[in-house]
Amino acid sequence: MAKVYSGRVLFAVAFILLFAAIPVAKAQQQPHRDTVSSGIYVTSIHDINFKDKEYNITLWLWLKYKNKKFDFLHNLEVPQAKTVTTSFSTIDSSKNRIYLLMKLQCVMKDSWAIDNFPFDRQYLRFSIENSQFDSKSLVFVADTLGKHFDSRFTLRGWRIDSLNITTGVKVYETAFGDDSIKKPHTEYSNFKMKVLIDRDAMGLFWKMFLGMYVAFLIAYMCFYIHADSIDSRFGLSVGALFAVIGNKYIIDSSLPESTTFTLVDTLHGITLMFILIIIICTAWSLKLFKQEKIDKAKKFDFVSAQILLACYLLLNGFFIFEATRL
Repeated sequence: MAKVYSGRVLFAVAFILLFAAIPVAKAQQQPHRDTVSSGIYVTSIHDINFKDKEYNITLWLWLKYKNKKFDFLHNLEVPQAKTVTTSFSTIDSSKNRIYLLMKLQCVMKDSWAIDNFPFDRQYLRFSIENSQFDSKSLVFVADTLGKHFDSRFTLRGWRIDSLNITTGVKVYETAFGDDSIKKPHTEYSNFKMKVLIDRDAMGLFWKMFLGMYVAFLIAYMCFYIHADSIDSRFGLSVGALFAVIGNKYIIDSSLPESTTFTLVDTLHGITLMFILIIIICTAWSLKLFKQEKIDKAKKFDFVSAQILLACYLLLNGFFIFEATRL
């Protein structure tokens, strides 16, 4: 009986030791990952270019780490940058760590959300990686102490809503030619910044769309010209039609290409449609006049003018309100 009892005890001890050794073995299999404490301070964002999908940013970046092999001075990568210029850098290797401070001037590429232009809100993104060490060897930790941008600098025509910094992992579906990696999957730790900006747009809106609204009002005045003045009525409407088309081409020339129907497309489309309706109404009024139904022609012009103006103002107000609300 004692032998059976001692055998059970030995089995239990061996079982416990086996499961206690599993986490140790897993920890030994996992490579040691050094942390890099990273912080950022933006001093300027300027030259936001919608047509070329880019903007310029000037910032201070600091990195604190112990592994000298990281060498961020030469291995720093900014994935979304067109150009990166290091205008200043300093390294402090005291206190058994490396403290790297650098000032970067970057031309960043980004995609713009122009569905509600000019009442748009944009996200500006900035991220860094180490081009030599992946996430198995290096992991970023965000330094969140203090502010991250200079509140004194302003973007002309824009407001800064928020600036957030985070860390994460960027996945590349490739092994970069490493035959030892069976699955083409490589992960790099990154440090990210996202800035939300919105536009103070009312002044820009009237600057861009005033010509379109004037063209519509010129076409609308046809209802107050006598029905027998066929040349004047059709001439004003057709001229207004081409003026709206020209205004749209001017605005589109300053925006990137888009496959979606934007606010610019909606407002110009509504205006073109209403000018077309004005031309149709003018033709019908002329027909009534030719049939010597002068009173009916005048009444038709008056009723059409009120209905079209009310519908045009309501549709414009609705779509502009929806754009500013989002």
